[in-house]
Amino acid sequence: MFSITRRAVTKIALSSFVALTAASFAIPAFAADKITVGALRFTSHSPSFVAFERGYFKDQGLEVEFKFFQAAQPMAVAIASGDVDYGVTAISGALINLANKGAIKIIGGALQEEPGIDGQIILVSKQAYDDGVTSPAMLKGRSFGITQAGSSFHYMAHKIAQKEGFEGSDIKTIPLQKVGAIIGALKSGQVDSWSIVPHIAKALSKGPAVEQIGMISDYIPDYQVTTVFTSTENAETKQDLTKRFLKAFSMGAADFNAALVDKTAGDQAAEDMVVLIHKYVYASKPYEKAAPSIRNGAMRINKDAALNITNVKDQLAWFQSEGLVSEDITIEILVNTDYVDTF
Repeated sequence: MFSITRRAVTKIALSSFVALTAASFAIPAFAADKITVGALRFTSHSPSFVAFERGYFKDQGLEVEFKFFQAAQPMAVAIASGDVDYGVTAISGALINLANKGAIKIIGGALQEEPGIDGQIILVSKQAYDDGVTSPAMLKGRSFGITQAGSSFHYMAHKIAQKEGFEGSDIKTIPLQKVGAIIGALKSGQVDSWSIVPHIAKALSKGPAVEQIGMISDYIPDYQVTTVFTSTENAETKQDLTKRFLKAFSMGAADFNAALVDKTAGDQAAEDMVVLIHKYVYASKPYEKAAPSIRNGAMRINKDAALNITNVKDQLAWFQSEGLVSEDITIEILVNTDYVDTF
């Protein structure tokens, strides 16, 4: 006859408890938070790509999906509507107006012009160059390609005019909606000039249709070219989520800077970084052709997403001076300074 002793029962119960306890520890402490990150296929957006590819987002409990854009303003609209959770792009009139409606907040800094590091380059068509436009001082009365009125390109054109001593309106800004359209118009001579990040500018200026005539850093010192932003709801009610996003983003930026900007990580790290970025930037080109442009686009991404609040204030003042945004908007409406250092 089969029988079970009290000792056997105790052992079975203990074994079951141990098994259940082990299983409970195997369950993650929390499920990953799904977020959508807005980006452009620019080298300057590499911190997000690095954070994704190297698992930094995952380590912060974030499951990331990218949504790609071709201009800054549509991304701002997507953040406000909730289609995108976090984004990195230039300050635009649309972004500021959405902030004024309580929909968006800047929470950090990303791409920064820095002395000694090639930044955004001022370009002209070969046709304009041959016609005497050999420096930014000659842009009075000439056309300048922009995506939309109130874009960062619009701001840059007017800052060039201001420093050269003529009115912003003396440069004829031509809105063409997409970066690709501006490139085509510049190469064909339909617009005289443009300014863009180095990975695009250097490639264009090596061709027969475009010439380089200046650097934006000579006109806007320490320009905070792009910022990190999110919805006001995320910034004000999802602080933990926002901190985890910024932590992963900053880790990606640190890797990027070490590999391609400061070049302190070594040749292999630089090569590995270019290979990683190539998945997102110039992905349709063979690696051998894409790699030089990616390396040329390596500008400083602010450490720990620190924000140049001084330049952001200047940008806000310019948008207000042009009547593109309300004069009543304050820096506090535009920026949430709870997350990163400002300078």
